[in-house]
Amino acid sequence: MSQATRILLSLLLGLIAGIATAALAPGAVEPTAAIAEPIGNAWLAGLQMTVIPLVTALLITGVAQTAEAASAGKVAARGIALFITGVFVTGAIAALVTPLILDLFPVPADAAAALRGALTGVAPVEPPPPLSKFFATLVPTNVVAAAASNALLSLIVFTLAFAFAITRLSAESRDLLVRFFAAIRDASLILVEWVLKLAPIGVFALAYVVGARAGAAALGAFVHYILVVAAIGVVVILLAYVLAGIGAGMSPLRFGRVILPAQAVAASTQSSLATLPAMIEAARALGIRTEVSGVTLPIGVAMFRATQPAMNVAIAVYIAYWFNVPIQPANLAAAVAVAALVSLGSVSLPAQLTFFASVAPPCVALGVPLAPLGLLIAVETIPDIFRTLGNVSMNLAATATLARHSDGIEPTLLETPS
Repeated sequence: MSQATRILLSLLLGLIAGIATAALAPGAVEPTAAIAEPIGNAWLAGLQMTVIPLVTALLITGVAQTAEAASAGKVAARGIALFITGVFVTGAIAALVTPLILDLFPVPADAAAALRGALTGVAPVEPPPPLSKFFATLVPTNVVAAAASNALLSLIVFTLAFAFAITRLSAESRDLLVRFFAAIRDASLILVEWVLKLAPIGVFALAYVVGARAGAAALGAFVHYILVVAAIGVVVILLAYVLAGIGAGMSPLRFGRVILPAQAVAASTQSSLATLPAMIEAARALGIRTEVSGVTLPIGVAMFRATQPAMNVAIAVYIAYWFNVPIQPANLAAAVAVAALVSLGSVSLPAQLTFFASVAPPCVALGVPLAPLGLLIAVETIPDIFRTLGNVSMNLAATATLARHSDGIEPTLLETPS
């Protein structure tokens, strides 16, 4: 049984146990919750403690890898430019579409209220600052104080500036610092992996408290969340077909037929890296020259996660609706920006490993609590299928677009057997 399955089962068992306790022994709810809640909160704190070192290391190594890849040639540079544009575009689309979906299909009011009441450890959410103060807080006066106070936005601004400064150093100094932060990244991921080994205990404890206090309404709320976030993944997948039609000049139907085997591998493995051989074969069937696909597809797997900023912004917006946090345009734009930037530095690992570090920054930008992420990570298995499908589909569509505009060579869609 995979770790993701164990975490999901822990969530379901915790909810069922909590609901059963509330129904059969109401007087036992608070005494048992008083035991379970500190256990769940301690596990959640273990995840939160990895956010700052992991986000910092991912951004610095991501900028360094992007700069190095861009110097590899014209095709690589064009690919990186398109990939960077892509993550900002998908994030912006999610920022516009997710509120529309939630307005049409709102979070069940009773479930939202029950879940808010169940998560008693959530600190009060401060209202977003006015626009003038918001921009004033982006540049930290003391980066150590910013890290200590979890001021992720100002910390990210400093980290990006520092990362670009590293690219201007001599090769020896640059390699030294990049290796240093790569080691911090890898050590942080190992730490996250250790914390996730305890996830069945932590998630069970959190879910038990929610089930006992919120009742059966919690189950419906999680289903609603999965459908909304997965819908954003579907939007990104559809964008891939639009890009193939407009950017690469291909029939979206034919494009979809040819990439279907790669999508099947993506859905089964939930890994863009594991899907790379199937993507290369799909690119060949699309008539894309190896000189293009052999450069852009590996770079795309390493840095182009089109669904990550989109779905992470959707999660942050969903929590904002869940906790009745007002969304200001400046905060929403900041959430899109940080989600896109963090996605460029993420590594090709299972979503559970990087979920907290990649979702926390847009949540902080919107001013929403992070506590719900400890529960939402348990149901990430289903949205992660759509994440991988969107990443693979967009990577192939972008590669076809780049091939069409590289040295005047247009990819021709080869006929494939029906």
